[in-house]
Amino acid sequence: MEIPEKKQAEALQEVARLGAERAAAVNEVERITTELREASVTAAKLGAARTRIKELGGVAATTLYAWFEAAGLEVQARRPRKTAAKKTTRGGESA
Repeated sequence: MEIPEKKQAEALQEVARLGAERAAAVNEVERITTELREASVTAAKLGAARTRIKELGGVAATTLYAWFEAAGLEVQARRPRKTAAKKTTRGGESA
């Protein structure tokens, strides 16, 4: 006879193990991100191309520029998005 509580306990142990593993991974990501942010700001202060920093760091532009702004580096305002031109048909009517 199978005892359901035993299977539940095994499943909960697996949940606890994976939860602890995930917490450790999140802590590691936070540590690496802090180091990456500091290294990125230092590289920018030394004159490295911001595009190159973004490429090598694998960081989104919005994240990178937020780090720069927080560090007091000059960041240009984003250009407004271009809207798509209204399509027209050959007779000049709107599509």
